[in-house]
Amino acid sequence: MIERLIEGNRRYVKNADAALRHRLAAEGQRPYAVVITCSDSRVIPEAIFDATLGDLFVIRAAGNVPDDQMLGSVQYAVEHLGCPLVVVLGHTGCGAVGAALQGHAHGYICAITDGIIKAIGAEKDPDKACRLNALSGVDRIREALPSADVRGAVYDIKSGEVTWL
Repeated sequence: MIERLIEGNRRYVKNADAALRHRLAAEGQRPYAVVITCSDSRVIPEAIFDATLGDLFVIRAAGNVPDDQMLGSVQYAVEHLGCPLVVVLGHTGCGAVGAALQGHAHGYICAITDGIIKAIGAEKDPDKACRLNALSGVDRIREALPSADVRGAVYDIKSGEVTWL
């Protein structure tokens, strides 16, 4: 499988905007938004928001549950990079939310599902649970960084649409 990564990087280097890479390397990054989202391979913020290099400061973890390290990354992006917007982006069909709903987590996965269970309470509907989980992340970030403009959203993996909460 590493061959696929090596070949993909060759194509990227050949086809991507080299001038933009060089400019960002020289001038630094100035992303217009922080996006906290799930690690799900179907959820690609740069594609979903039609963004390019340097546009988004993306933080990913299964279940998009903001922990202290993620909050540190958000704080860095807001305070040092000047990001004016923070988005917690949940998604339909989230496996982490599903695991929390079914109670099938074990080992380190419990560190994710425990946060989701706390966020969703007694909710059993997966779509409603996804929204509650995203909104819980919004609340956590607002509590940690009260001056930040924080919004919640849910990406529909079938339609491609983002619903703002």
